[in-house]
Amino acid sequence: MGTTIQNPPPKTPEPDPEELELSGKQMSFLEHLEELRVRLLRSIYSIVIGSVVCFIFHSQIFDYLDKPLRDALVAAGQDAHLVATNPVDPFNLFIKISILGGLFIASPYILFQLWLFVAPGLYRNEKKYIWPFVLLTSGLFMTGGFFAYSVAMPKVFKFLVEFGGQFRWMVTINEYWDLAMSIIVAVGLVFELPVVIMLLSIFGIVTPKFLLRHYRIAVLLTAVVAAAIVPSNDMASIFVVWIPLVGLYFLSIGLSWLVYWKKNRNKRNAEA
Repeated sequence: MGTTIQNPPPKTPEPDPEELELSGKQMSFLEHLEELRVRLLRSIYSIVIGSVVCFIFHSQIFDYLDKPLRDALVAAGQDAHLVATNPVDPFNLFIKISILGGLFIASPYILFQLWLFVAPGLYRNEKKYIWPFVLLTSGLFMTGGFFAYSVAMPKVFKFLVEFGGQFRWMVTINEYWDLAMSIIVAVGLVFELPVVIMLLSIFGIVTPKFLLRHYRIAVLLTAVVAAAIVPSNDMASIFVVWIPLVGLYFLSIGLSWLVYWKKNRNKRNAEA
């Protein structure tokens, strides 16, 4: 009597760790809480590491940060030194610089952890946007911050110093820090407009036709946002901030069109 030898079942290949994290498996409420705890801890660790690195170079970072105001004061023949009114103000300022700098450095990793947390609730075709989302979000925010520092702030401080030229300027380090950070962070957040439009397009909330049809309203709203960001009534400074915002809106239309083009292509491929 012949013996039938069955082939052993093929071994299942080891799953890719990143694919496993993005697999969309069902989790209980407690598992969601544990997942959130892990993502938050990893994000906090990355901020701490970045903050330590920035604290080592805190003097160089502040010298770079206050350059727009110093240049404006020197050009107006004013004393370019900022003022500390409390012995602990410089130390507190350098701690703030270190923490915010650490947040900037860790922002791509934090966004990646955020995406990994929400990814299980998304469809597989939506998960393909992970790297464009992380790179575009962090890149646009840093680009907006650099634009605010290198273009908007020199214009704003030049106007303000010249406008109050009859006064002797004594700017404290905390006052300058609050003003500079409000401008940099505000412009950085506004530069996230293409990411917001892209996400709304992915979920089908807006379409390229809708964005094009309401471009006049968008141009008006960007002008209002630019006037709110710039802490002066100088039209030249407002114009410098407003034009890039209009450009970002039309870039958003292009990204929305690209999202819908890929959706339609995938739909045609599925029906073929």
